[in-house]
Amino acid sequence: MNIELLLSLAIIHAVALASPGPDFALVVKLASQESRNTAIASAVGISIAILIHTVLSLTGVSLVIKSSQTLYMIVQMMGASYLAWMGFGAVKGALQHWKAKVSVDGNQLKLNQLTPTQGFMRGLWTNLLNPKCMVFFIILFSAMITPDVSLMTKLVATVIMLVLSLIWFVFIALILSKPAVQTRVQKAAPAINLVTGLLFMTVSSAIIYNLLEGVMVFSETTI
Repeated sequence: MNIELLLSLAIIHAVALASPGPDFALVVKLASQESRNTAIASAVGISIAILIHTVLSLTGVSLVIKSSQTLYMIVQMMGASYLAWMGFGAVKGALQHWKAKVSVDGNQLKLNQLTPTQGFMRGLWTNLLNPKCMVFFIILFSAMITPDVSLMTKLVATVIMLVLSLIWFVFIALILSKPAVQTRVQKAAPAINLVTGLLFMTVSSAIIYNLLEGVMVFSETTI
């Protein structure tokens, strides 16, 4: 088992997890505005999606999808559509918050009451349908997991990716879902929704731009 390789993968993945992105924004939004169970479920959903990306990359499936213009275009369209939809909903929520006062029962913030299942699915699809995540794992494993790497090392790498993801996102969910924290950040809820929405829509726009650029290049080469 290649300990040095596993350590390198762990460090790179930890840095990537800490970088702001749709996954982080989603957990912050849900943890600060929803129930703890829903926030944790979203964190688990993201982690499962990362596990799926890891397995698909290690088995070469993701590379096949990336190599096929049609399949990769479909993935990009699905990802851009979903992220745009999530972004629009977050921005709409921010505007609604600014138009109406947030109701508070005692010290408890009135939550939107998404179910844990809904939170899980949002986390799962936010990561799984993001083509940038797929490309990240393809590049990471293509560069570091060579054909001579043992099966045991690959299995341990998969576990490391999952465990680190769970630790990071569940930690955020636990901290921000505390009632005292939720009450304190209630005034910032519209800003959180707005930033989250703009981030999702920006990522969606970038995916669409790359998609259109790829189509134009393909058209030029076939003329």
